[in-house]
Amino acid sequence: MSDLSYTRASQLPAILARRIAILDGAMGTMIQRFKLTEAQYRGAGYSGEGAVGERFVDFPRDVKGNNELLSLTRPDVIRDIHEGYLAAGADLIETNTFGATTVAQEDYGMADLAYEMNLRSAQIARAACDRFSTPQWPRFVAGALGPTPKTASISPDVNDPGARNVDFETLRQAYLEQTLALIEGGSDVILVETIFDTLNAKAALFAVEQAFEQTGERLPILISGTVTDASGRILSGQTVTAFWYSVRHVRPLAVGLNCALGAALMRPYIQELQQVAQDTYISCYPNAGLPNPMSETGFDETPEVTSRLVHEFAAEGLVNIVGGCCGTTPDHIRAIAEAVASEQARILKGSGAFSAYRETV
Repeated sequence: MSDLSYTRASQLPAILARRIAILDGAMGTMIQRFKLTEAQYRGAGYSGEGAVGERFVDFPRDVKGNNELLSLTRPDVIRDIHEGYLAAGADLIETNTFGATTVAQEDYGMADLAYEMNLRSAQIARAACDRFSTPQWPRFVAGALGPTPKTASISPDVNDPGARNVDFETLRQAYLEQTLALIEGGSDVILVETIFDTLNAKAALFAVEQAFEQTGERLPILISGTVTDASGRILSGQTVTAFWYSVRHVRPLAVGLNCALGAALMRPYIQELQQVAQDTYISCYPNAGLPNPMSETGFDETPEVTSRLVHEFAAEGLVNIVGGCCGTTPDHIRAIAEAVASEQARILKGSGAFSAYRETV
């Protein structure tokens, strides 16, 4: 591990022990606010730093909606979103790489661009963090690995329960490429997020460990699952407790939940998780309530509502990292940061996964 990487990696655990850290908010719903056209997704009309010119003008498929492509074609949009969250008080910002795997990019015919997307996304986030960081307030890049649109555990065909549209090895290769690019681009931590299939997540975590071995850099790992409904289970069937015991072997710096549910519905599952993962920091970044197409962000909750609910998590001593997922904005993150500023971070108990992690960084 380089000296700089070691310094950044060692700062975050100390911060989490001292106070509640703030993660950024949504990327996708913020991009939607720009109302970009198909031509703009291809880079038309942009001549600023990193402009791609005519590179994608004649690309044979529609690319509107491929948000990860914007790191190449409209880096100004991604930079502005990052800087909005940093200005709002975020300690960590996620790279624009939720769907930047070869598996996900196959939908757009852009699988060959996955490495470049991840590298450029990490570089944009790194530059934004460096602009806002001070010795007293360092900012961190979370290299984000999303779940992919394919699941290794669940059949896509209701008439064939044994059918699968992706296998472990394909996922492993895709995640390895992604992680290597995120490390090269300057990520401080690796975030495996929005996990609805534990087998997909295990492929990602296996690939992350391989990337660490190949590069010689061992970054902190954050893991975030998604409880999809009131059953209290992720989509592939595990309870929150079972999910934790399936991933704790990688000794994550933090484990938590994000997406799917607003904070009010997520609370009992965060309570359950922090009970079983007592030796590991806990993160929580809920949606801004439930989807509402009539609202500006597409979700129900205002910053005041979301921040009040997240404050309850903090006041109960449940969390170490809080932020927002779908529908949240810099205003939500600013309100959350202000709401939890006076609350104490959750205190670790026991000596297990996190204690073992500390010995390796």
